[in-house]
Amino acid sequence: MIDQQYTYTYSYISKGRPLKWVGSARRDLRAFPVGVRRHIGQALFAAQRGEEYSSVKALKGFGGRSVLEIVAMDESGTYRAAYTVRFQDAIYVLHAFQKKSKTGITTPQKDMDLIRHRLAAAEQNYATRQK
Repeated sequence: MIDQQYTYTYSYISKGRPLKWVGSARRDLRAFPVGVRRHIGQALFAAQRGEEYSSVKALKGFGGRSVLEIVAMDESGTYRAAYTVRFQDAIYVLHAFQKKSKTGITTPQKDMDLIRHRLAAAEQNYATRQK
């Protein structure tokens, strides 16, 4: 279930889809370096307008391009944010984390499990709002 304490909706643009933050994604993103936050924010703004930012790629393991990942790099490391465009009325930001895996480019299993869990919560929230 989506933690109501961390569910925020932003729709500052007309004709754009609002962002819904799931779990601690917003708080986690706020802990990132300023340049990384700006990069991820620009990518999410593009998603709200129906566009795809250059650093966005499909997150493998979710079948197609319904779950996307923003990759941002900084001197302190590589940061990622996962979001879904699966729902018509909003974009759900599922997870934001610093990639620390030393085994290549794969996303750590712990983060993949959390994204799956939060995606299920987003699906449940969407279904509830459609009733």
